[in-house]
Amino acid sequence: MSADSSQSPPDAAGPPGRRPLIAFTWLWVGAPLAYGLYELVRKATQLFTG
Repeated sequence: MSADSSQSPPDAAGPPGRRPLIAFTWLWVGAPLAYGLYELVRKATQLFTG
């Protein structure tokens, strides 16, 4: 095996200057997704409990 295979992978988040953009993007997608899941559980509960 070569010495290259023991190196750690590069930082997945990219350069530190892009971290706020990445966090904003996760919120942009995650907030509606969380709301949708909340509504799904709420309506499924109503459906099955009467």
